[in-house]
Amino acid sequence: MSDSAARDQDAAETESVLSHPPVGPDACAAYGSHPDQLIDFYAPRDGRTGAPVVVVLHGGAWRAPYDRGHVSPFADFLARRGFAVASVEYRRGGEIPRQRGAEPVAGRWPETLDDVAAAMDALPSLLARELPAADARRTVVTGHSAGGHLALWAAARHVLPEGSPWRLPEPPRLRGAVALAPIADFATAAALDVCSGAVGQFLGGRAESEERARHTDPAVLLPTGIATTVVQGTSDIVVPRAVAEAFVDAAARAGETVGLTLLPGVGHFPLIDPAADACAVVAEELAQLAW
Repeated sequence: MSDSAARDQDAAETESVLSHPPVGPDACAAYGSHPDQLIDFYAPRDGRTGAPVVVVLHGGAWRAPYDRGHVSPFADFLARRGFAVASVEYRRGGEIPRQRGAEPVAGRWPETLDDVAAAMDALPSLLARELPAADARRTVVTGHSAGGHLALWAAARHVLPEGSPWRLPEPPRLRGAVALAPIADFATAAALDVCSGAVGQFLGGRAESEERARHTDPAVLLPTGIATTVVQGTSDIVVPRAVAEAFVDAAARAGETVGLTLLPGVGHFPLIDPAADACAVVAEELAQLAW
């Protein structure tokens, strides 16, 4: 595929995923005092009890303009597939660079990670209150793009370096993680300039980046012992397949098998687009771990 054709495909896929009107949640609960510390809950549309839980972490390069609203149709899609869904908001980078046309800064250190950790820790009690019919024992975490990074990180908190403020004393109670076109290997993503330098911005300056990567790079935090699958479109020009493949290779070197589902001809956004066949594949991957 030529570069212009790939850009045209990406533009069409972006337009499609953003064409769906936002879907309001059945409930919304705060897990902290900041306005962004919220979780939207979607009950399974078939009314079943004992439904497994999917935690959704949205993408957007950890940047402030992109919030959970754009994944609300995806959350509703999963609810219509029989899942209970918890869609997490978290603090993102909000400082606007001075250069005209430049993207906002990616991520907020350490608040982005503080929030994901706090949301995951608060989830069992919030689920018991907001979706009591759901089965929190069957929880799978998923995320798209930068949210895919956060999903992998949430599943790896028990292997964070000693002394990390986010480290868990034991593995999180997850059935697994399904990462969708994730920023999963920081070195590869940085080399490819994924999302206009988002990884470098997220990690901060050169003096901090190496130490911060030890606490945040999914390709370093291996093995986890948590069942993990990566879903990746082969035509993705936003987070190219090389990033996912580098993470899968790193897992193999660490002695862990990570599933990799490659979707031929699929770009970045169909994975969370209810109108796309790729979204149904994602639901099946979640079901395989959750049920």
